[in-house]
Amino acid sequence: MKIAMLAPIAWRTPPRHYGPWELVTSLLTEELVKMGLDVTLFATADSITKGKLRSVAMQGYEEDREMDAKVWECLHIAQCFEQADEFDLIHNHFDFLPLTYSKLVKTPMLTTIHGFSSPKILEVYKEYNANTHYVAISEANKSPELDYVETVYHGIDLNDFEFKEDEGEYLLFYGRIHPNKGTKEAVEIALALDMPLIIAGIIQDQDYYDQWVKPFLKKGKVEYVGSIGSERRNECLGNAKVLLHPIHFEEPFGLSVVEAMACGTPVLAFNKGSMPELIHHGENGFIVQDMEEACAYIPKVSSISRMKCREIVEQRFSKEIMAQRYLEVYKRLIIRPESAVAV
Repeated sequence: MKIAMLAPIAWRTPPRHYGPWELVTSLLTEELVKMGLDVTLFATADSITKGKLRSVAMQGYEEDREMDAKVWECLHIAQCFEQADEFDLIHNHFDFLPLTYSKLVKTPMLTTIHGFSSPKILEVYKEYNANTHYVAISEANKSPELDYVETVYHGIDLNDFEFKEDEGEYLLFYGRIHPNKGTKEAVEIALALDMPLIIAGIIQDQDYYDQWVKPFLKKGKVEYVGSIGSERRNECLGNAKVLLHPIHFEEPFGLSVVEAMACGTPVLAFNKGSMPELIHHGENGFIVQDMEEACAYIPKVSSISRMKCREIVEQRFSKEIMAQRYLEVYKRLIIRPESAVAV
């Protein structure tokens, strides 16, 4: 089975720090190679893989702002589709643009829909719904206007996340600094409860950061540690009392939620998007409706078993489980295409 894995090129695959789509693409690629599949990864030239690597962009356009993103995206996608007849399947992690190439080749294409950045892009997915195949990353992220062959949850490499049995003392916000992610609310929760807060992640909205985060920074109270790599990530996640995830959008999945639980840290999240699929209320965290509930549930976090948090990730969100689920989808599309019934 020969698979073309089409990654985004905003960041390296795997990313150095931030890049959730590139991270998932990398984890899946490496696990499939380990399982014996012939996988060619289409990604930036500085990407790292045990599969075959093909590239046109030397590095991600978010890491080199002199690059014109649209130019390199077009060249990147074209490279993959110009070689489509070499493969049994193209697995698209790039979003909607590669769909517009799908009718030009005979090779079937599977697209993992990592999220809808705007309702406007749904028109492209609808246009190519009949001749391509879609995988959802959560039930919550499914559009009723599209057909899906399967829902496959993201998986992580559990070896990268050290389990910490002892509960920490600080609250943690780990994600993009952006209104959708609720950094402001995380700060407000910490101040209301007079508890220390660590904020980790890229600043995606500078004005938002300047208004709602920066004025409240104070050592030992509210601290911003920037975008963290794997070593610092383990420390931040594992030593936290709870991960705050007060989101204001329909979260398609939530890798940070799973990563925190892998370290044993429970999660408190607003009831949006996929959160009820990841968090079992009272088992590995709490799902709340608003700020008042969030503040009320923080003291109850100590009742959560940190081992249970880890076990749920092992049972549902490992890279091995993810890869096996995708392999089953591949077989349906390549070996028994008539069985690829949309769900």
